[in-house]
Order: sequence, then C-alpha cells, then structure tokens
Amino acid sequence: MLPDAAFKAMVWKIARTIPAGKVATYGQIAAFIPAPEGVSPQGYQTARARWAGQSMAECPHDVPWQRVINAQGMISPRKGAEEQRRLLEAEGVLFDARGRINLARFGWAGPSSDWLKANGLLVPLAPGPKYKQEGML
Repeated sequence: MLPDAAFKAMVWKIARTIPAGKVATYGQIAAFIPAPEGVSPQGYQTARARWAGQSMAECPHDVPWQRVINAQGMISPRKGAEEQRRLLEAEGVLFDARGRINLARFGWAGPSSDWLKANGLLVPLAPGPKYKQEGML
C-alpha cells in the first residue's frame, strides 16, 4: 500500500511549518498523522515513516523539503542530497564529521497542540521529540 493524496497533503502541510534552521524526521512528521482508514495500526506503524519519505519525494516546490531528514539525523542518500545539505547549511544547520545533524540542537519540537488539533492530527503525549546524541555539535 502506498500513501494516498490526503496523507501526502498532510505531510506537506506539516513540513511547511518547520522553521528555517530546524529539521524534522520522516517518522516524526508521520507520527502526527492518524492511520488512514483501512490500515491497521501495526501496519501503519511499520510503514508511516517510509510513506512520509515517499510523500516528501513528490512534494510541491513551496514545501521546505530540505528540512526533513532520516531518523539517524542524516540526509538519506539520493538524488538531491548534496543540494539538501547546502540548503540546510545556508540555514545555519551544522553537520558533524560523519554527516549527521545533532537533533538535540537542530531538531524541531513540532507544531503546537492547538495547531495539531485544529488540523485533525494527533497530539503527542509528551512535548517535543526526545533526542539524545552524545558527542555531537
């Protein structure tokens, strides 16, 4: 099963709220979106980050695609990866020697609970992502 148009549109809407100089992961964005109808919770849990990545690969030009990275704090290897790094560095995001971004420093906490509720999305039980990466910028 692939992400539907409504899922993609919501991924893009969330990504548009990530401020310059911050990053979010595919899984973080997908975790705000309820499972589509007909998709089991377990199946959705397994596929949602990948679906967010597929959605970002097809995003419109007004979506700040460069601000969405993988769960390791890295840019996923693909066409456009060098441009993504250049754009993030221009926003002040730093990479370590292994090409990772310190998510504790540059990770985005997500939209406000009010924004999430107003858009029919899931509000996390704990505020913001919990990132712990030792020895990073």
